[in-house]
Amino acid sequence: MPPGLVIAAPRSSGGKTTVALGLMRAFQRGGVAVQPFKNGPDYIDPAFHARACGRASFNLDSWAMPAGLISSLLAHASDADLALVEGSMGLFDGGARRGEAGIGATADIAALTGWPVLLVLDVSGQAQSAAAIALGCTTLRADVVVAGVVLNRVASDRHQQLAVSAIEGAGIPVVGCIRRNDDLALAERHLGLVPPGEVTQLDTQIDLLADVVASQCDLPKIRALAQAGRASATNEPAMPPPAQRIAIAQDAAFVFTYPHLMSAWRAAGAELTIFSPLADQGPDPSTELAWLPGGYPELHGGRLAGNAVFQEGLRRFASTRPVHGECGGYMVLGQGLVDAAGIRHAMVGLLGLETDFSKRKLHLGYRAARLLGPSPLGSPGARVTGHEFHYARVTAMGNDEPLLEAVDASSQPVSDLASRRGLVSGTFFHLIARTE
Repeated sequence: MPPGLVIAAPRSSGGKTTVALGLMRAFQRGGVAVQPFKNGPDYIDPAFHARACGRASFNLDSWAMPAGLISSLLAHASDADLALVEGSMGLFDGGARRGEAGIGATADIAALTGWPVLLVLDVSGQAQSAAAIALGCTTLRADVVVAGVVLNRVASDRHQQLAVSAIEGAGIPVVGCIRRNDDLALAERHLGLVPPGEVTQLDTQIDLLADVVASQCDLPKIRALAQAGRASATNEPAMPPPAQRIAIAQDAAFVFTYPHLMSAWRAAGAELTIFSPLADQGPDPSTELAWLPGGYPELHGGRLAGNAVFQEGLRRFASTRPVHGECGGYMVLGQGLVDAAGIRHAMVGLLGLETDFSKRKLHLGYRAARLLGPSPLGSPGARVTGHEFHYARVTAMGNDEPLLEAVDASSQPVSDLASRRGLVSGTFFHLIARTE
């Protein structure tokens, strides 16, 4: 594998995305072929990476993916000059150990690949104490190497001098100091960053990040910190294609698909066709399966309810062929959806599910499931992993059959997660991998 770095931080909201996107675009502008990756189940950040680098970004997840699948995904970096992995949460944060690869922590990917960590430290509200945090991150795991530090949200020259002296006094090189700048913030909404397709002048904003990172960080030193990876490439797919010809909903209401799944399906010979429910389109009748990803149906309930061509087309399709929905797509397959204003919108009605966003309730975390009935996810008895992240309250499940039984990252049962009726099925989690 090529030289690489894992961009991590001791906590969430410390500046990982700012530094990652800035480095990706800055190196790409300098003629470096950068292969981006994202630790964990985030499905929005990889889309930003792709815009910054011009290459698809892939999730790496030591909790939800077998080690062989991670190695297979790392093979996408084989023709790159540099691999950059954006971490998630804090460097060592994850769930309870589930399988062979780890707990889902960014540190697991650093250990598996051998790529050193570039630690992003938000030093707002501290100075010399930042050295204690940096030192702790370098010593907690012997199999994780912290090669350098980028300071973020530096307030002044004096602030910078105090923090840098303390950190370098502890034997850790500081390779960048980014000043506090509110203009660097990317727009957010309740599921994370606003998707790239909805951000006006996104390339201008990424260029701003690259300009700041290039002027306030030492790019040659950062690239010199990268080390060649040691993981061996394999050819283990996340999941075989559930059909030869698959119709996938894609627009502002259906935006969340994992790149590794779509890439694996195409590589296995599946043909993926796109349709837009918001444009009042149904799935191509010549396809064998309709797949509705997650997204923001709660922001478009009125349009989805009024688009008769989409709704009738999906009902006709479901009478003879499988239809599967994930999270927002699952909600659209249900009877109705109440938006944040308390207005109920009639959905497609292929399942008994009713959801309500007027009083939000967070559902978040890994899911490990065993299928109870047949669906595009697999045959009864198959085991899959996924991630759930939404704010909908379930007000009714109807009389549909259970699709699966599932537990969270602490092995606690999770209810009201999935159902099926005839050829139609849905889950609140986004599929990551089939594990057996």
